[in-house]
Amino acid sequence: MKPAVAPVPLDSIETKVASRPLVSVVIPTLDEAANLPHVLPAIPGWVHEVLIIDGGSTDGTVDVAKELRDDVVVIEDLTPGKGAALRRGFDAATGDIIVMIDADGSMDPGEIPRFVGALMGGADFAKGSRFCHGGGTDDMEWYRWLGNAVLTRMVRFGFGGKYSDLCYGYNAFWRRAIDGLDLDADGFEIETLMNIRALRAGLEVTEVPSFESERLFGASHLNTVTDGWRVLKTIVKERRRPFEPAAEIIDLRYLD
Repeated sequence: MKPAVAPVPLDSIETKVASRPLVSVVIPTLDEAANLPHVLPAIPGWVHEVLIIDGGSTDGTVDVAKELRDDVVVIEDLTPGKGAALRRGFDAATGDIIVMIDADGSMDPGEIPRFVGALMGGADFAKGSRFCHGGGTDDMEWYRWLGNAVLTRMVRFGFGGKYSDLCYGYNAFWRRAIDGLDLDADGFEIETLMNIRALRAGLEVTEVPSFESERLFGASHLNTVTDGWRVLKTIVKERRRPFEPAAEIIDLRYLD
């Protein structure tokens, strides 16, 4: 795994994206109407499409999204879980690059150029990290920090790589890279599964520094104990499971 990349100037990314890859941003939502006005307008204007995967919001989330962006793609999917929503969004996205970001205002859309720049610089998978140089967080209690640190070390020991952060959902990847990972998680463990299978598939993974703010409004859908247990089970299951990458990611970096 490459070391964390330095922030990429916005102007250079705008120029490159305009002439080369299309970027899709996938955002799972569930009752995030109060947060979307702080998220959607901050997405760079050169982004090709924004997909909202809504899990049955009752607070007007979908209407707010459409008011903020008349070009937003809204997909309503009642299958429970963040992982299920993300997988639905990945399938529907039409861009060459897919960026996944939360709707609660904790992730800064202004960092999207960093992730796109890492991919255009040669990475297959750009993984956000709050704990590499330049990253940080205002939204992690000590017990969550400890749990994340232990789980991260388990992945480093079991699968190689040098991840500094594991349970963080700000990531970006070339569409052709994700197609071969055969994702099948429905909950928050989707992020861990992606990170592990990217390593096992031999993808070029680059960590990108990211700062996590506190959720702006509403309660988190994350349950520390339940979701932490699901992440742990995912690590153990993947360690025991033989992995054969699909043909789509064989010799990935030699494809046009």
